[in-house]
Amino acid sequence: MVDQDNGSFPSKFLRTHEAGAFLNLSPRTMEKLRTTAGGPLYRKLGGQVVYALADLQAWADAGTKRHTSDTNGGHPAPLTSTSKRPRPVRK
Repeated sequence: MVDQDNGSFPSKFLRTHEAGAFLNLSPRTMEKLRTTAGGPLYRKLGGQVVYALADLQAWADAGTKRHTSDTNGGHPAPLTSTSKRPRPVRK
């Protein structure tokens, strides 16, 4: 399948910033989701992280809920900032 407008193949994979834009998330959030294993599936092609459109859509669909108290489906607990961790008490 060739894009008729510019003669190139349509992109099946998106880079981190493009995937973030697709999901309305920042590139930094996408990076954090990769390290916490809570985000969409990704691949490394030639050392570059890419996301398949189908995987992004499936991850977004997994978070679908009917109402605020719906416990079915959803994503793991939201990311927390490391700056909010309790500090150890020094004695």
